[in-house]
Amino acid sequence: MSNSVENRIVRSISARGFAWAFSSKDFTHIASRTAIDTTLHRLAEKNTIRRVCRGIYDLPKYSALLAQPLSPDLDAVANAIARKFGWRIQINGASALSLMGLSQQVPGRVSYASDGPSRDFRVGSNAIAFKHTPLKEAGFNHRESSIIVQGLKSLGAGRVTANEVAAIRRWLNPRLRKKVLNDTKITTGWIQAAIGKICQGED
Repeated sequence: MSNSVENRIVRSISARGFAWAFSSKDFTHIASRTAIDTTLHRLAEKNTIRRVCRGIYDLPKYSALLAQPLSPDLDAVANAIARKFGWRIQINGASALSLMGLSQQVPGRVSYASDGPSRDFRVGSNAIAFKHTPLKEAGFNHRESSIIVQGLKSLGAGRVTANEVAAIRRWLNPRLRKKVLNDTKITTGWIQAAIGKICQGED
């Protein structure tokens, strides 16, 4: 039974690929909470997965150049925490720009508005901050949509240059361009226009 649960969890993690972060809540369709917790603990002990903070894990990606695993994706970890506690979150604009490589902000800290309580989490030497804020906007189906929208808002209308459009386009996985375009149709006109350039422009 335990091997069957482990195999199903490993397959589910592998299907998501590197950088995805998760908690036991993401596998409640597979087995009981106790069985899932035991399995994740065992996988972490075998270094199949990595524990990045309390109750949150990821599938580490190894860097041959650095000869060590890469740091966890802080945005993926934040979203795993939000799913675990049932919070809706919205990334801070400055943090969004940093994630997309458009800001000199220290990338070791990301911050989010949340309809949950204000809390901070340590992820190694990095930090994730959640600040309780009533969220007025509906969520998006893809986290990349929220990152782009909040980043553009931080830049402001009329301040999105061709260089920034090109940088965001490079950051966004090409397979997600059409999904993000459809996901953000209800955004403000100038943001929607900028996303159109990002998702439909030439490489």
